[in-house]
Amino acid sequence: MVVSRTRFIAQAGIIAAIHAVLTVLTMQVMQTLSWGPVQLRISEAFTVIAFFTPAAIPGLALGTALANLFNLPALGPLALLDVVFGSLATAAGAAWTWRFRRREACGLLGPVLANALIVSAYLPILVKGLGLYQVPLLGIDLEGMWLPMYLFGVAAVGIGEAVVVFGLGWPLLVALRRLGFQAMAGPEA
Repeated sequence: MVVSRTRFIAQAGIIAAIHAVLTVLTMQVMQTLSWGPVQLRISEAFTVIAFFTPAAIPGLALGTALANLFNLPALGPLALLDVVFGSLATAAGAAWTWRFRRREACGLLGPVLANALIVSAYLPILVKGLGLYQVPLLGIDLEGMWLPMYLFGVAAVGIGEAVVVFGLGWPLLVALRRLGFQAMAGPEA
């Protein structure tokens, strides 16, 4: 079933709004568990919507950008890294999910891999910008340790994302399919 361009845009907008609200609520309720190396953003379970429509690709990315804008007061301009690259990771994960929508486990890997590889690349920059590279009281000095921090981030972000996507997203996907949700094609040209 091919959808009209208007319907595609409307779906993307609705998905963006839902994802943004769920992400902001997650960040408010779970606070430090929703950002940093281990990110348990319950809203990431909603990324399974990309199994049903390609409108989820721009929708989830826009929702991520809007939600991450809420970090501007706390992080200042550094939050823009999360706005831009977090949204890019979400778009890449959603595109992967849509591409592999007929193979559930493979499709669910999209958000996990994209977030683990992309978000982890700028987390060390955020940590340094927030002045957390050095903690003299504990004898911590992470200056020049980008690669170990990146690898730690890949594992930590990947684990957090996998817990949410596979632990909550997969059951949500199964429930949506039982309710009759089906994949649809992109917009008409």
